[in-house]
Amino acid sequence: MAMALAHEFDPEAPVIEAIRGGDRCAFAEFVRRHNEWVRGVVFGVLGRADALDEVAQQVWTTVWQRIGELRTTPSWRSWLYRLTRNAAVDAGREATRQKARLKVVAAEATRNDVVSAESPLMTEERRREVLAAIGGLPPLYREPFVLRHMNGWNYQQIAEAMEMPVDSIETRLVRARRLLRDALKDKMSL
Repeated sequence: MAMALAHEFDPEAPVIEAIRGGDRCAFAEFVRRHNEWVRGVVFGVLGRADALDEVAQQVWTTVWQRIGELRTTPSWRSWLYRLTRNAAVDAGREATRQKARLKVVAAEATRNDVVSAESPLMTEERRREVLAAIGGLPPLYREPFVLRHMNGWNYQQIAEAMEMPVDSIETRLVRARRLLRDALKDKMSL
């Protein structure tokens, strides 16, 4: 009953209806409003920042193409979460396949002194350490952590999107925080 009341009025409903009607301006506004949390979901799944732009672009292309599949407007957040998560999982699988293919090439290049060190994606050392620590979390803890702390979702929204009980989300968040504290305690001490 409480859940039904929470979905009674969704401020995104008119925007989503406009998008269904082909309104590109409404779509651009929807992307502007939700791109950061889409990127957060991608980071939560992949644990790395190098694929955020590419995967987010794929997600938004899919949203535009498949908005008609969204049956009820109040379920847009769960629908978008699933699209985003699936795109990130696919990107992760592709990256794994690509790494395996490049392993042979890298071994050959190393013998010829061609491989150079990768430049860091972020310049702020602390930010990099925190993101690396978050990225190092097991996916089962990383996903809800990113949704909660980077995207600002509440426990109920995370539980609905991940199709899990709220208690399980709470447990995973406690464990994620503990793992992060342990990973960062030596690096973050002044």
